[in-house]
Amino acid sequence: MKTSILKLALLSLFFLTAPNQIMAQTNQIYKFVELSTPPTYPGGMANFYKLISNNIKYPDAAKKNNIEGTVFVSFVVEKDGSLTDIQALKKLGHGTDEEAIRVMELSEKWTPGKVDGKAVRVQYSLPVKFKLS
Repeated sequence: MKTSILKLALLSLFFLTAPNQIMAQTNQIYKFVELSTPPTYPGGMANFYKLISNNIKYPDAAKKNNIEGTVFVSFVVEKDGSLTDIQALKKLGHGTDEEAIRVMELSEKWTPGKVDGKAVRVQYSLPVKFKLS
């Protein structure tokens, strides 16, 4: 009888924790360099940088202070290709960080990265350059 109760308790524990473990695995965020099939922007990175250059507006404060340089933006490409958790890692200030994030938010959905043929969440970082002409 004690053995049956112990087995039932262990089985119950498994069914209570297994969904959490599966959920944790499905929400894992992979690093871009870890994947053999990384996320891609529709039409390639040249199209992505074209989106950025066509939509970026040099912030007035950055112009007035002659701020030039690169903002490194980090984001997660979700399983559906959308971008989330967009943030500036390396900042320039004077409105450039916010502008880099704003333009990233204009991105259409990417083709998600894959592991074993299944779409996964992927951490990605890219430079956004600011140069006065």
